[in-house]
Amino acid sequence: MAFDVAVIGAIGIDTNVYLYTDEVDFSVEANFSQNLDYIGLAGGYSCRGFKRLGYNVAFVGYVGDDYSGRHIRESLEKDGIDTYFGIDPEGTKRSVNIMYGDGRRKNFYDGKGSMQLRPDLQAIGKYLAGTGLVHINIVNWTRYLLPLLKEENTVVSVDIQDVVSPDDPYRQDYIKAADVLFFSAVNFPDPAPLIERFMEIRSDRIVICGMGKSGCALGTEKGISYYRAVELEEPVIDTNGAGDSLAVGFLSSYFLQGHSFEESILRGQIAARYCCSRKATSSDLITRELLDRYYLRSH
Repeated sequence: MAFDVAVIGAIGIDTNVYLYTDEVDFSVEANFSQNLDYIGLAGGYSCRGFKRLGYNVAFVGYVGDDYSGRHIRESLEKDGIDTYFGIDPEGTKRSVNIMYGDGRRKNFYDGKGSMQLRPDLQAIGKYLAGTGLVHINIVNWTRYLLPLLKEENTVVSVDIQDVVSPDDPYRQDYIKAADVLFFSAVNFPDPAPLIERFMEIRSDRIVICGMGKSGCALGTEKGISYYRAVELEEPVIDTNGAGDSLAVGFLSSYFLQGHSFEESILRGQIAARYCCSRKATSSDLITRELLDRYYLRSH
């Protein structure tokens, strides 16, 4: 069975800790906060984002044989997302995100057994046969699938997230393989040198950098273009999942609907900005109808 798109990578439980004060008070034992759990991580946001837009979506990943793993399986099944799950003997991945009132956040990620897991290449290859677009998270075991996907002439999209250096050895397999490469500018006020470097490695690809309140940048063989941020009526209350939503909006618009680069960037930014108006959720992302409505209003 061929899917419209497959998401391969990290899914787990996010715990967002929303502070009532500007900083954590380390001089006392207890701080009061609002703590919310939900299905998250990059794969959780991405697969649910594509499904909310109405696509036939597959998810490939690992969860634990535990309460959280069962909850994730049942929730994705209820969403209508087809799944290929392996069992991580160390349990289901988790991320604790400290959320500051001024928009800052600090993430504490527990990847469980991700560094030791090895996927069944033959079984996953058969499962994804005929799927033309895959979006990959950089959880370690996904790197072993890259040669298989390239052999199948699948469009490979990868989000290398908050990259610190273009020479980071952990990310090299992904940087070389990606037909579409996403990254965050959180560590780079000017992403142009990174985009240029990534285009030097492969000039026939698309590079997209999310720049938060500054918008985003698009790199192609024609050069680098910058796009200002999109504004919606709803206030920004939570930036978790924004980069994943940018990727979902762009990929679906460009590869599955045939929009231009500029149109697809706009639609990706709308999806990201809408995500930022939702608190601690991956189940209430933008729908196709609402994305089209905002797009027509902004275009």
